[in-house]
Amino acid sequence: MLYSKIEGEGFPLLILHGFLGMSDNWKTLGVQFAEAGFQVHLLDMRNHGRSFHSEEFSYEVMVQDVYDYCQENNLNNISIIGHSMGGKIAMLLATTYPKLIDKLVVADIGPKYYAPHHQDILAGLNAVDFSVKPSRNEVEEVLKNYIPDFGTRQFLMKSLYWQEPGQLAFRFNLSVFNHKIDQIGKALNPDSVFKKPTLFIRGGNSNYILDSDFENIKKHFPNSDIQTIPNVGHWLHAENPKMFYELVNAFLK
Repeated sequence: MLYSKIEGEGFPLLILHGFLGMSDNWKTLGVQFAEAGFQVHLLDMRNHGRSFHSEEFSYEVMVQDVYDYCQENNLNNISIIGHSMGGKIAMLLATTYPKLIDKLVVADIGPKYYAPHHQDILAGLNAVDFSVKPSRNEVEEVLKNYIPDFGTRQFLMKSLYWQEPGQLAFRFNLSVFNHKIDQIGKALNPDSVFKKPTLFIRGGNSNYILDSDFENIKKHFPNSDIQTIPNVGHWLHAENPKMFYELVNAFLK
């Protein structure tokens, strides 16, 4: 079963993180949604965070994980927020099990195919040699050679933990990601449609959802609205959490 952190009481709201992320990335927003009257379930996807590691890694198995989690916790009529990879999972879940979902929020990802684009990040992660027992600072120095963006490095460093005293490791399953990276960009099935209310939010400085993608989004999600948060990139919920919260809360209410 997936690891989760549950906050608050009320209508069930699941939040699914992006590739190489974990539930902790959403802790602050999760508390805000809980205070607004939701029972918030912050999930770690398989091979991420504190959830189990598995050689199987695809959107189909991750959707099954989330569905099984809902069954186990007697959740139905849920709302769901998915960012990036989590958005892909949420879209496939909604089109596969439409009765389960009340409202869908997709953050900065579309239903289209995305070519592999995490090569530099994976190269940096693979360059870290944990056998020499590096410190946190030494891990970051290695990553800096491959990942110049400070924010991206800090995001990845959140998955570092002390496996035992003096021994750091990444929580995510890097060896599986190396072999299954092509799964991350997969498109939604061309015939998949979800007719209930859906909100897409994109970052104004991000190129994940282009104006030219609107028609395809409307084909799969005919009852959808597309909003833009200006002056933010792909991590829109971290760069402008206030506007992200306001847009999502108004939509869910």
